[in-house]
Amino acid sequence: MSDDILMHREGGVMTLTFNRVDKKNAITTTMYLDLANALRDAAQDDSVRVAVLQGAVEVFSAGNDLADFLKNPPNADAVEQAPVIQFLEAIRTFPKPLVAGVCGPAVGIGATMLLHCDLVYAGDNAAFSLPFVNLGVCAEGGSSLLLPMLSGYQRAAEKLLLGEAFYAEEALDMGLVTRVLPPHEVAAYAQAQATKLAAKPSESLRVTKALMKQPQPGLQGVMVEEIRHFCRLLNGPAAKEAIQAVMEKRKPDFSKF
Repeated sequence: MSDDILMHREGGVMTLTFNRVDKKNAITTTMYLDLANALRDAAQDDSVRVAVLQGAVEVFSAGNDLADFLKNPPNADAVEQAPVIQFLEAIRTFPKPLVAGVCGPAVGIGATMLLHCDLVYAGDNAAFSLPFVNLGVCAEGGSSLLLPMLSGYQRAAEKLLLGEAFYAEEALDMGLVTRVLPPHEVAAYAQAQATKLAAKPSESLRVTKALMKQPQPGLQGVMVEEIRHFCRLLNGPAAKEAIQAVMEKRKPDFSKF
């Protein structure tokens, strides 16, 4: 495992921490593979009863590392093998409680991954955004299905079509977040809740989670369809203009697209 993902195990709780704060915890191909492997191993390891995902007090994750993503884009003809899809599939199918502690920005996949978590504790400094359209691509991580189910179509449409930031209290009202806390309390609170879960009967937790996840028919297919469209759009002129604009710190011009 690279230094960009820290893994800690204690008392049945495995904690995975994004450790690339100088890059706003932007996620690289290597990081996706580390996360996927850790979650797949934990799913099969009886000594791990709960998993926690967290970032830093100032930032959860800025989403995909754009430079790395352009160098290693998912292959539309083999999307299931893409590291980002391996990670998303690992959290989609994780059979044990999955807890997230979120402070600061949670952008793109930094927000959509939370739709697969069972408990999400956010700092009052948390800022969520789903800027896929603004980058010339489309929703991913199952968000085109899960967000309307969670928050209603109109509210999900506002977040996914406009791509504008929204904050902790609104995320709580939407159901994306379980509880809002002062930022410096989030990690400890998430750990305390994970420790409570780890003390409960593991089979009861797994069965209860599996029962609650049943009303999501077609999620895997939606996620694959999303990434196929994502790959196609990523190679299009709008995405190239958007990403170039981000790197040049200017407003993109979509007037020709």
